[in-house]
Amino acid sequence: MNPVQPYAPLAEDVHFQETPDHMYLGPRANTAAGGQHFIVLQAEPPKDHIIWSLCCFLYSNPLCLGLAALIFSIKSRDRKVVGDLEGARHYGATARCLNIAATIIACITAIIVIVGVALWVKSWFYYGQYDININSNIYNNRNYGK
Repeated sequence: MNPVQPYAPLAEDVHFQETPDHMYLGPRANTAAGGQHFIVLQAEPPKDHIIWSLCCFLYSNPLCLGLAALIFSIKSRDRKVVGDLEGARHYGATARCLNIAATIIACITAIIVIVGVALWVKSWFYYGQYDININSNIYNNRNYGK
C-alpha cells in the first residue's frame, strides 16, 4: 500500500530544511538497511521564578507584590507539571514582572531609608547634641575678670 519503502534511499533532488536551534541530531543507529537520524527536541522548560518569589515574599513584600508573585510562580509550576507549557510560560512571565516591580520598590525604599537616617544623624549631631555640648562648655567655663 505504501509505495515508499521505509529504508529506501531518497532521490537526490529532495532538499531538507535546516535543523532549528532547539533541535539536535541524536545518535545514529546503524542498521543493515542504512543509518537513521533521530531528532530530539530540546525545548527549554519555562521558568517559574519560585526562589525569587519566595525572597520577595519573605524579605520585601511591598504592596503585596511578593505574595502575588509567589502565587503566580506556584501556578506556573502547577501548569508545568500538568504539561501546559504555554500556560506555565504565561504565569512565569507574570511572576517575573511582579518580582521585578517588588525588587525595584524594595531597593528604592531601602535607599530612601538609608539616606533619611544619614541626614537625621547628621542634623542631630550638627544641631542637637553637638550644639548643647558647645553651649554648656561656653556658659560653664566663663571666667570673666577672675
